[in-house]
Amino acid sequence: MFIQVIEGHTSDPVALHRQSDAWHREIEPGAIGYLGSTGGVTSDGDAIFVARFESVDAAMQNSKRPEQSSWWAETEKCFDGPITFHDTTDVQIMDHGDKDQAPFVQVMEGHVTDMERAHSMNEQADEALRTVRPDLIGTVTAFHDGDAFTEVAYFTSREEARTAEQEMPSEMPEEFADFQDVMKVERYLDIEEPWLASAQ
Repeated sequence: MFIQVIEGHTSDPVALHRQSDAWHREIEPGAIGYLGSTGGVTSDGDAIFVARFESVDAAMQNSKRPEQSSWWAETEKCFDGPITFHDTTDVQIMDHGDKDQAPFVQVMEGHVTDMERAHSMNEQADEALRTVRPDLIGTVTAFHDGDAFTEVAYFTSREEARTAEQEMPSEMPEEFADFQDVMKVERYLDIEEPWLASAQ
């Protein structure tokens, strides 16, 4: 899998959402290797798109389509300033349900102190979280730019996520602290109205 993370700031989330809808309506039918995407804007105007493709080659072919270029030329006008891109094939997926049905998404960004251990801990956490965090529908974790990561967590609701954080079993906080030592979160983006889609 190939993932591209696109980030920036917008003062017009409605226009950006309109462009997202236009992509799915007009561009997606001919998209090459498209798997799905997550997008949205925080209350502070921080905007993010996380697009998933089958491979780097598929994503590159899609980016060369004239209609894709035209769409992006209009979409980038919705951002106020610089736009950053992170590309990677180093991806881990946790599926506990239909992520496209999540009414609340939280994006975590930061840096990894031990990449091998981060991958291992993510894999080990899957089954445990399935049991102790029923509010967590799934996650998509993209490791990029050397030691950086972007993790998208999909929840049944913001309220249930906050409650579950307080009700974790006694042994979990210690494990969570170890996880935080390996994957140091430096930024949280709360998406109250996420734009979620998977390939049809």
